[in-house]
Amino acid sequence: MTLKVSSVQFQHRANDKEYNLGRIAAFTAQAASEGSQLAAFPEMCIGGYWHVPKLDAAALRALAEPLTGPSISYVSRLAREHGIAIGAGFLELSDNGELYNSYAVSMPNGHVHCHRKLHAWEHPLIQSGNSFTVFDTPWGVRAGILICWDNNLIENARANALLGAEMLIAPHQAGGGQSVSPHGMKRIPVEKWQRRQENPAAIEAEIRGPNGREWLLRWLPSRAHDNGMFLIFSNGIGQDEDEVRTGNAMVLDPYGRILVETWQAADAIVTTEVDLALLDKCTGQRWIRGRRPELYGILTRPNPKGLSPMEARYSQTSTRSV
Repeated sequence: MTLKVSSVQFQHRANDKEYNLGRIAAFTAQAASEGSQLAAFPEMCIGGYWHVPKLDAAALRALAEPLTGPSISYVSRLAREHGIAIGAGFLELSDNGELYNSYAVSMPNGHVHCHRKLHAWEHPLIQSGNSFTVFDTPWGVRAGILICWDNNLIENARANALLGAEMLIAPHQAGGGQSVSPHGMKRIPVEKWQRRQENPAAIEAEIRGPNGREWLLRWLPSRAHDNGMFLIFSNGIGQDEDEVRTGNAMVLDPYGRILVETWQAADAIVTTEVDLALLDKCTGQRWIRGRRPELYGILTRPNPKGLSPMEARYSQTSTRSV
């Protein structure tokens, strides 16, 4: 059995939900016209991302919505109208008034699965979620969701696999970070994005280079391969405040092979068929069946040098006021 899926990269506008939802609607229609059954959009693409750390409490709450609010309700209508599942990121206002960096997958039957980022760091008022989100789909595959930094911790991907996830939806706003590591991701000059029309080779080199695709390929394929999962990577593209997102929308199979990808310096969609027959005998699934859990107690011990998500993020990046 095969399943057709799409990954989308687009440059959102801060605080402009009407524009961002319009881009989601246009790419959803394209994905549906290509026969796709699932379209994945980036992290927090509905309300915007990198301006959020600068917002005060009132502005933050004005941007947030409940899961049943107008934005996800609109995406759910699109899902029903086009007969396609749609994943999109937003700032969630919970029933008890807490804020979360969340991702909702709206199914064609009207059901919505929502994941709250486990390692939220964007703002002191944004809470981290405390549970994994794995669910059955009508296509005979079980799916999980991890948002951006969630994917950097290998335990999260493995936990999804142990909960039965065979496909990982991985929305990001990656690129632009300034790691203190000499071999970590470095900042892409904003000027290269702004001059992309007159010098397209310069921005393409960045998107495909060590601060873009090369960085992603150090770890994304291992998440897919080691856990025997398809992986749908969606990402922002272009200038977001003073950083450049690198796009690189791609879909990987359970062997970590890239089935489809783009390095366009523009809004783009990639679509491919995934062969679900690969799941049963792929290397990662076989390795999981050979695990010895009695040896792994150390994995649940607290790290004596552990950091909060925000502390961990800012220990790896240049200092920034929040």
